[in-house]
Amino acid sequence: MKFKTTRRTAVKVSPTDLVKVELLQPEQPLPLVIQPAVAGINLVTWAANNRDAIASYLLQHGGILFRNFDITEVTQFEQFIQTLSGMLLDYSYRSTPRSQVSGKIYTSTEYPANRSIPLHNEMAYSLNWPMKIWFCCLKSAEQGGETPIADSRKVFQRIDEKIKEKFIQKKVMYVRNYGDKLDLSWENVFQTKNKLEVERYCRQSGIDFEWKDGNNLRTRQVCQAVATHPQTGEMVWFNQAHLFHVSSLEPEVRQTLLSTLKEEHLPRNAYYGDGSPIEGSILDEIRQIYQQETVIFPWQEGDVLMLDNMLAAHGRKPFIGSRQVVVGMAENFKDKDS
Repeated sequence: MKFKTTRRTAVKVSPTDLVKVELLQPEQPLPLVIQPAVAGINLVTWAANNRDAIASYLLQHGGILFRNFDITEVTQFEQFIQTLSGMLLDYSYRSTPRSQVSGKIYTSTEYPANRSIPLHNEMAYSLNWPMKIWFCCLKSAEQGGETPIADSRKVFQRIDEKIKEKFIQKKVMYVRNYGDKLDLSWENVFQTKNKLEVERYCRQSGIDFEWKDGNNLRTRQVCQAVATHPQTGEMVWFNQAHLFHVSSLEPEVRQTLLSTLKEEHLPRNAYYGDGSPIEGSILDEIRQIYQQETVIFPWQEGDVLMLDNMLAAHGRKPFIGSRQVVVGMAENFKDKDS
């Protein structure tokens, strides 16, 4: 794991836009850092005049950290996203607990502060996903709470060819059980209490569904293991098998669940697309690659991190104290091969 400090290496200063464009570390292209070269630069206004440059930087680096632009309000953050990508997306077909802050800006995942969230690409457990995701730090934690990131292109390149070949051929099946109070309810995941709306969404999204006793629901969906970026043509590792699989649970939690539930009744699990089990050792190898590619930097209040959701994965480190990081998503993409 590479822990990144705030020391930066300058790349260039834009004479027209009055910003500095830098690398966080000379040997690490992710993330690129953009900050004002002079006081008083309005990020929203600057972005409106430099959309093409931002888009080009993002495709090259996968993530951009906008720093020292004095972003203190959710409305500023929302305007910045709208300036670059137009309409924001709803957080639908949810996998993690989040709350709406304002408009379509949400809290980052509301897991206990003492737990890590593994690196992942947003909604890679689905057949459609946001192409862009932004994080804004309104209040940094007293300790920890970083949002680690990793280059999904490098992750793909480092995975053993035989493992990649098997995943590409078989894909990934996600099995979810809602209603046992061990995970999100189907009402939360689908943002409705209407079963007909759930069924309509599932049919439109290629999700097999089965209503169980006691208002419970089970879904199965086969999705991509890898994906091709629509603009760069690069292959990326793009799934959440390592998060959904039972091996992702802490040993004592896994043992407790399996002592009371059959495997098919677990809140969530992942299999190869044909329903055969994914070897835990393979997922451990993939997790190790994510760890080796992890880039970590400390949040500063007012930071905005913009990621190409296919080119860069993100997660969360444990933290102490109060922390407020909000998130917005845009540019829905549906895999043409799905």
